[in-house]
Amino acid sequence: MAQLAASVETPISQPSSPPKLVRAVGLVSLTAVAVNGMIGSGIFLLPATVAGLLGPWSPLPYLVSGMAALFIILCFAEVGSRFERAGGPYLYARTAFGPFVGFEVGWMFLLARFTAFAAISNAFTHYLAYFWPPAGAGVWRVIAISTFLAMLAAINFVGVRYATWFVNLLTVGKLLPLLLLAIAGLFFIDARQFSFSALPPSGALRQASLVLIFAFGGFELASVPTEEVINPQRKIAAALLAAVSLTGVIYVLVQIVALGTVPQLAIAAAPLASSARHFLGVIGGAIVAVGALLSTTGTDSTTVLVGSRLLYAMAEGGQLPGVLARVHPRYRTPHVALVVFALGAWATAMYSNFGQLAALSAIARLFYYLSTCVAVPVLRRKMPNSSRQFAVPGGALIPAAAIAVSLWLLSGSNLTQALLGAGALLTGAAIYVLGWWGARARSATASGSTSR
Repeated sequence: MAQLAASVETPISQPSSPPKLVRAVGLVSLTAVAVNGMIGSGIFLLPATVAGLLGPWSPLPYLVSGMAALFIILCFAEVGSRFERAGGPYLYARTAFGPFVGFEVGWMFLLARFTAFAAISNAFTHYLAYFWPPAGAGVWRVIAISTFLAMLAAINFVGVRYATWFVNLLTVGKLLPLLLLAIAGLFFIDARQFSFSALPPSGALRQASLVLIFAFGGFELASVPTEEVINPQRKIAAALLAAVSLTGVIYVLVQIVALGTVPQLAIAAAPLASSARHFLGVIGGAIVAVGALLSTTGTDSTTVLVGSRLLYAMAEGGQLPGVLARVHPRYRTPHVALVVFALGAWATAMYSNFGQLAALSAIARLFYYLSTCVAVPVLRRKMPNSSRQFAVPGGALIPAAAIAVSLWLLSGSNLTQALLGAGALLTGAAIYVLGWWGARARSATASGSTSR
């Protein structure tokens, strides 16, 4: 009897479920992720490039490219509001078009993240050299990038809360110098710098807008760590729209101030530093350098966060080794995916041909922009009853405009970009086929063992 009672009172032990990611990212942190994706090192150099193309009309292409980017962002907002799992463009493409297209989109997204990390890390060492010259080259550059990446990986390893708090802090740090420059500089503008005697050439406007659309890119990073966002179906759209609005205002103000305070802006090697020195003296250049360091750190920290979540999502989808989907039992982070992404990012940052990296990053980004825009009407048909919290207004009009913008940007790709993009897609296809073949062989082996 006692044995029977003991067997009734003692619960049968159940196998513990594997640890999962924790939802801890709120709207402010998600917006910061998007802002860090958009505002990197480019804004510290772009004012001179755009002024060289359009002179006093240089604020105009920011508005044109901002509106064009908004079409794509609205598509991401609608599609993102349908999902609660991690993956972003990879998940959208896999759901809309199947596993092969999904893998190709995920592969291109990873390549874009690796190349972006490499470019931003080298910009980081450039600005670090302002305070410590040896960091700009040689072995000290390698040590600086390695230490920098190890610090970012460690912060991301110990929990998504700490990772997003760090990103939030860096977002404030990067925005304050830009806002100081933009607001204080308005009082020092030389009105003679603004002469609108002739309309801007259409070719130059198109070229400048093409360059600046990529300055608005990076917003898509906020769509990837969805599995860790609190109420993601509501907050994805709000974060994307808030981020692009804030970024657009800052970009336009910075361009106006740089144009009005730097006499020969088009040939300035460091336009924002020149502008800050104009009305803040030597300390102005130091403030801009600190802002650039914080900006590059924030962007790379976000890249490590998002890149590891994409590897996790692809492993969860059965398209990468399952070990990458493991979640640390204490910190609730995809620790294996994080280490793998950090190693890949380090290897890419050591690569020296940055022209090829930039070309590959541009074509990869356009590929998954296009796939997400095309996914909007497809998912409207395939998932009519999903709990979507945001719908792009105007029916098919804005998705069609976003697809047209993406195709227009692709049409502007040069031969180098086209070849690199085609090579990347073929490499991704080969990896997919090898993975499929391996899975099929393992399945056949397991089936044969069972039958015996």
